[in-house]
Amino acid sequence: MGQFILRRTLLAIPTLLIISLVIFVVLALAPGDPLAQFALNPAIPESTRELIRHQLGIDQPWYVQYYKWLTGMFQGNFSFSFATKAPVIDLLRQRLPQTLQVVGSAYLIAIFLAIPIGILSAVKQYSVFDQIATIFSFIGSSIPSFFTGIILILVFAVSLRWFPIVYSSTLQVVDWGSFMQYLQQMILPITVLVVQQTAAFTRFMRSTMLDNLPLEYVRTARAKGLGEQIVVWRHVVRNSLIPVVTLIALGVPTVFGGAIITENLFRVNGIGQLLITSIQNSDTPVVMAITFIFAVLTVTFNLVADILYGVLDPRVRYS
Repeated sequence: MGQFILRRTLLAIPTLLIISLVIFVVLALAPGDPLAQFALNPAIPESTRELIRHQLGIDQPWYVQYYKWLTGMFQGNFSFSFATKAPVIDLLRQRLPQTLQVVGSAYLIAIFLAIPIGILSAVKQYSVFDQIATIFSFIGSSIPSFFTGIILILVFAVSLRWFPIVYSSTLQVVDWGSFMQYLQQMILPITVLVVQQTAAFTRFMRSTMLDNLPLEYVRTARAKGLGEQIVVWRHVVRNSLIPVVTLIALGVPTVFGGAIITENLFRVNGIGQLLITSIQNSDTPVVMAITFIFAVLTVTFNLVADILYGVLDPRVRYS
């Protein structure tokens, strides 16, 4: 397995380089000017704007800018933000904890809810529980997250006033009261993400369980006199988890991307909101850093999914 991981890691390096080049070229050719705000101010002469362009390095060809960005990235430096003049790495460090608190919590809750619901729904196929779980799964996966968020805001924040509308990133937990405020402001954005992810995982888990339940190895296990719980949990669930693990691993970058809408809807001061603001301001270094992080997450969790295949399925051999 060590050689397999090493080969995949070495293969990931040129893959990420190609992805970074494509992203940089697209951003370089995209319309928009980071100095557009200065162009509206008649007090700033053209010579001053050209000097700022030269200082930021955006007057150079795109391949020169890419080379400088790439060499800086290998040194742990993602350049400076055009809008705030702050190092991009510092902006990411400020925003990442907020995203991890919301997205990470929602993803773990979705996994722990979806897997047992999918298992019970398949074992009790066509029961009342299965029908209710199926209905909620279809509804949760069909409704977009922004619509779910608006409904939750209107019902629980505007009408009932149970939860705040806006997420406060400056809230400090110093006592029990502030801790409860912290939990209350997290409930709505986490719920939006949990509903969508739980629906997808539940449907997939139920489908894979139903594919495995009629197979011969299940009938053989029952013929040997094994109890139904042992057959289901030791044999069927383990084999059914193999494709689900892929969905869960590959869903990590996806849920970070999906959190962009949720973060902007609830004003969560995270990576998603930073990305939207940077796109609007044509802040190329910040957009480049965030999209490259998403690419790294995708490649990394592809490798994680392949490794977990070998853990769950003894037939898989790495050579």
